[in-house]
Amino acid sequence: MPLCYIAFGSNVGNRIDYILKAINLLKNYGQIRNISTIYISQPWGNTEQEEFLNGVLEFSTTLDPINLLKNLKDIEQKVGRKARQRWGPREIDLDILLYENHIIKFSFLQIPHLYLTVRDFFLFPLLEISPNLTHPITKRRLKEYAEGLKNNLTPFACVYP
Repeated sequence: MPLCYIAFGSNVGNRIDYILKAINLLKNYGQIRNISTIYISQPWGNTEQEEFLNGVLEFSTTLDPINLLKNLKDIEQKVGRKARQRWGPREIDLDILLYENHIIKFSFLQIPHLYLTVRDFFLFPLLEISPNLTHPITKRRLKEYAEGLKNNLTPFACVYP
């Protein structure tokens, strides 16, 4: 089954509960192979909001990237995500960071994720669970990007697949 990496985050209400519900629902669409530490992170983009809990999971699925995205959006709705402004508070957020070595550029989906190499809450948890990944477009090791990025994450919790 194809292997992908999905970032998760929450900064509204019972953050860990939203994350655990989303992870549990995700199991209906494939196999969770590994989960990073869950970290406290600062908001990105719109910084006037509560801290996030963020992490990354390694996931194998038979879904193609577009159907995976559709199901991630369905999970967000089932968990209770409410529509708000871009980069605003959210109950749950699920993002595809990588899908095998695919390169996809649609208005609604970009893989690798557009901000993969500049968001500490994407890059450091991803490297925690898969330290030897290479960026599909640049062919640079993701560790190289991490060397130039400040890690502002604080460990919060560990969960197991």
